[in-house]
Amino acid sequence: MSSPRITVKVFLYRITPQIWRKFSVPASFNFLQLNDAIQDAMGWENKHPHEFRHGSGKNLKDVIGPVGLADQVPVGGEFQDELKVTLTDFIGKKRLPLRLLYRYDFAEDWIHEVVLEKKEDSDLEGPIMIDGARACPPEDFGGVFQYMEALQGQIGWYRGEYDPEAFDIKEVVFGGKKRNPKKRKLR
Repeated sequence: MSSPRITVKVFLYRITPQIWRKFSVPASFNFLQLNDAIQDAMGWENKHPHEFRHGSGKNLKDVIGPVGLADQVPVGGEFQDELKVTLTDFIGKKRLPLRLLYRYDFAEDWIHEVVLEKKEDSDLEGPIMIDGARACPPEDFGGVFQYMEALQGQIGWYRGEYDPEAFDIKEVVFGGKKRNPKKRKLR
């Protein structure tokens, strides 16, 4: 039976060349399920807080996230529980593409742009990986600034066991059951 799916493109801010992923998920997914799909597609370990921000123009005051973040919404913003908002609810009657920010690991502040690109009917179930480029930074690496410095050889403790160009679409497994951290972690 055919059901609506959303094609999602995610890329990390302030990193060049760009690290990005494209996948599709059921439109019935809530934002916690979208978080899990982003974590799996990017290769993160899902061990830090996250939030989604949206709003008008550059004014991203509205937050979708875990209930514990409700008191951290900027003045004038609105909070929505990620378990209660589906992609279908969020999109509503808006035209695609829609953009929002996904923030992961508030200490290192990995900011991702999430683009809900298109909606189409399909018989597929669950998240499906479509494409991507470059390896996600290692978990707990220190954020964008340290990552870019390490790639340029400016950080002494970085020994180069991480291959920033490595990305194999076949290694992406949705559901968090299999991760391949040895290609991303520093030894």
